[in-house]
Amino acid sequence: METGKTDPILVTEYSSAWPVQFGQLSDIYKNFIGEYLTGIEHVGSTAVPGLPAKPVLDIDLIVEDQRKLAQIIPILELLGYEYAGEAGIPDRHTFIAKSSKTPNINSGIHWPKHHLYCCIDGSTSLRNHLLLRDQLRKDPELATAYGKLKKRLAAHTTDIDKYVEGKTEFITDVLGKSGLNEQELQQIEHQNKKM
Repeated sequence: METGKTDPILVTEYSSAWPVQFGQLSDIYKNFIGEYLTGIEHVGSTAVPGLPAKPVLDIDLIVEDQRKLAQIIPILELLGYEYAGEAGIPDRHTFIAKSSKTPNINSGIHWPKHHLYCCIDGSTSLRNHLLLRDQLRKDPELATAYGKLKKRLAAHTTDIDKYVEGKTEFITDVLGKSGLNEQELQQIEHQNKKM
């Protein structure tokens, strides 16, 4: 269930469980669809050691092209995900877990909340995720500043759209210094404002 406009936005301290949980989920994706993927990446704030985050894992499955995407959609649906298309972000395809037991591998495990995306290799959406994560990982001062911003925004709004929009200037500044061009930055800014 997505955060509503009146639900508190929970930003928690970093948990060492997050990379472990990512590894467990990654193993399942490798087992079921690994032959179609060029990579699996833990992205978002839970992928940056020490960074406060909403306790939701962001996972990017990377495919070479739309043909590979078409091959994995039915497999992920069998695992209990609902395919939701690009959801307004080109080349980033969203899969929604239907329950806390998704992926369904007959184990009865309740998985952590996670956002699963399938990104086309080389796309702006994938580069955005990887560049931001990598910059935050290698610059502790930058990560600290981002963590403070996230906590401040979460404390002052229950509107997830305003929370996302409030982070946009920080994110596009980091991405601009990391190599994204003006057109790509404007695209990201536009997407974050219409979420």
